[in-house]
Amino acid sequence: MSTIFSKIISGEIPAHKVAETSEFLAFLDINPLKRGHVLVIPKKEIDYLFDVEDELYAGLMIFAKIVAKALKKAIPCKKVGVAVIGLEVPHAHIHLIPMDEVSDLDFSKPKLKLTEQELSETALKILNAFKD
Repeated sequence: MSTIFSKIISGEIPAHKVAETSEFLAFLDINPLKRGHVLVIPKKEIDYLFDVEDELYAGLMIFAKIVAKALKKAIPCKKVGVAVIGLEVPHAHIHLIPMDEVSDLDFSKPKLKLTEQELSETALKILNAFKD
C-alpha cells in the first residue's frame, strides 16, 4: 500500500530531509509539535513499527539515535523525546521531538504552522549538526 511516506521516499512528494541511508529516512514533520520535530522511517513499507523484522528494527533505532544527537545539537533543548503513535500514516515511523517539558510531547496540542523558509532553515541546522 503506497502511503505519503512512500511518495516522499520515491521523491514524488518533496520533504525537508535531514538524514538518509539506503534503508532509512529522516525528515521534518510539516505539522510539528515543536520546531525540529523529525519523523524517522524505514524505506521498506511496513504499517506497524512492531511488525518490523528485528534486524531492520535495530537499525532503525540506531539511525534514530544518530539523528536525535544531531537534532539536540541543532535545536537547543533538554532532551529529544521519542514517540510512536502510528495511527495517522500506515507506515512505521518514529517521532523525534525537541523537548524541555513533558507537555512538549502532547499530540493533542495544536501543531505549529511553519513557513517553507522556516522548515528549510531548521533542516539546514540539523544537517549542519551532523558535521560537528
